[in-house]
Amino acid sequence: MLIENDNTSRNCCLSCGAPGLAPFYEARNVPVHSCVLLPTEQEALQFPRGDVVLGFCGQCGFISNLAFDSTGQNYSSVYEDQQCFSPTFNAFARDLAVRLVRKYNLYEKDLIEIGCGKGDFLLSLCELGHNRGVGIDPAFRQERVRSEAADRVTFIQDYYSARYAGCRGEFVCCRHTLEHIHLVAEFVSTVRHAVDDRRDTIVFFELPEVTRVLRELAFWDIYYEHCSYFSPGSLARLFRACGFEVVDLGRDFGDQYLLIEARPVSIQSEKPHSAEETVAQMAAAVQYFSNHCRDRMSQWRRKLQQFYEQRQRVAVWGSGSKCVAFLTSLGLKDEIECIVDINPHRHGKFIPGVGKQIMPPDHLKTVQPDVVVVMNSIYRDEIRRMLEKMKLIPEVVSL
Repeated sequence: MLIENDNTSRNCCLSCGAPGLAPFYEARNVPVHSCVLLPTEQEALQFPRGDVVLGFCGQCGFISNLAFDSTGQNYSSVYEDQQCFSPTFNAFARDLAVRLVRKYNLYEKDLIEIGCGKGDFLLSLCELGHNRGVGIDPAFRQERVRSEAADRVTFIQDYYSARYAGCRGEFVCCRHTLEHIHLVAEFVSTVRHAVDDRRDTIVFFELPEVTRVLRELAFWDIYYEHCSYFSPGSLARLFRACGFEVVDLGRDFGDQYLLIEARPVSIQSEKPHSAEETVAQMAAAVQYFSNHCRDRMSQWRRKLQQFYEQRQRVAVWGSGSKCVAFLTSLGLKDEIECIVDINPHRHGKFIPGVGKQIMPPDHLKTVQPDVVVVMNSIYRDEIRRMLEKMKLIPEVVSL
């Protein structure tokens, strides 16, 4: 990832440069990180906080946190956001890797992944096509690597920047990183300059899709380290402005993820993709979210308070960013009996801002919950099967 000095105008679009972003949503005093795990409850409760003030650009449709300060961000090895312990997620990631390898003939090629995390996806691409790779991410952990392609992949434990322009490949991948970048036009331009005049290079980005968040009033998908929010239209417009032609654009993973495939061009492309929405349509979605989000929050707060008053034991399944945003936005803690997660690297740690300890799923055998709140509905069936194996029959509700 690229971390920037944040001295730009707070009310200027960092995607297209237009002035006058319109604020439409606020979440004050929230943890500045959701996936940094803390060793004690006290450290979790005292974790640094910041504000979210989302602003909408009426020129290009981009959404940004106007109150974001990048100086508090630390994507070190303690940043734990891996989803690879879920069969549901692994099936999606594997299918995506297979599709990209076949579509772009990625066999015996050199690949680059910006923001590679622990390296799982890059290693999968290299396994499938016997490719060579370079992965760049400050949160990379060498001891996590388990792959027959390990000797063909070089990992760099650092933030991506222009200093790595010499790392070149026929395919450049960047998954779930751009939403963490404040100066988005600068970042995408840095990638474009690194690609240079190699017109056959394919650039693939994957990131959260914001129109679903707005439509579903999913306030739990808004958190501090996600300072930039894209729709298909705003993302495509950014890529065209930075010297790319959009090859493909779409959604996946239950419409939660936005995927763009692009190649460099010498003359700026003006051709829109059929998946793009208009800025006017985005403006209407933003207005809908602004008008109804607080009602959705109140509904969830009442529901969980009712469970608590009725002495029903409520467990939350999933301890990542959605969980942190959900609980801190609603101001809840005692109403939740426990939080469990399938990721063993999270077990025993404490959640920033909330101070609840993360437990393994087997802990539910002791708790015997009456209600399990699933933080991501796409995992609902997987979680139901795990509960059945533990002979538990709680009410399961999903965000």
